[in-house]
Amino acid sequence: MGKSFNTNTNNTEEWLTPPEIIKSLGEFELDPCSPEKNVRPWDTAKNHYSKSDNGLSKEWFGRIWCNPPYGRNTFLWLNKLAGHGNGIALIFARTETKGFHEEIWNKADAIFFFKGRICFYHINGNIGERPNAASCLVAYGRNNIESIRNSGLTGKLVWIK
Repeated sequence: MGKSFNTNTNNTEEWLTPPEIIKSLGEFELDPCSPEKNVRPWDTAKNHYSKSDNGLSKEWFGRIWCNPPYGRNTFLWLNKLAGHGNGIALIFARTETKGFHEEIWNKADAIFFFKGRICFYHINGNIGERPNAASCLVAYGRNNIESIRNSGLTGKLVWIK
């Protein structure tokens, strides 16, 4: 079976955002694809929807942090974030894919490409291995472009609009 958009070496959908990335980007109102509360090692936003809440089907509000499940549905989350218009997503930088063209190149305001590959964390809070692809931040809304620009993260910010 071929690999989907966001497969990784452990073939898992749940990779936790490094806490220093969240901290550098400022406060978020909602994380619609957060781990369950009882296993979440740190907060990524003031409010969280977990898998059991089905965050994709819920109403989103405020500034969104979105580290979507990695797999064939990644771009459903990006489509919803683009429609919401205020947030940042962390995904693999697979710029050649159909989903990247439809949901990011055609809708996002900017993309930040990390210098090198970032390390994600396991659900237990321990640092994990580096994934088999580079990652990027996708910004929707000028306030989120500025947040990335002022974050101190190492990489390149590319304005699309």
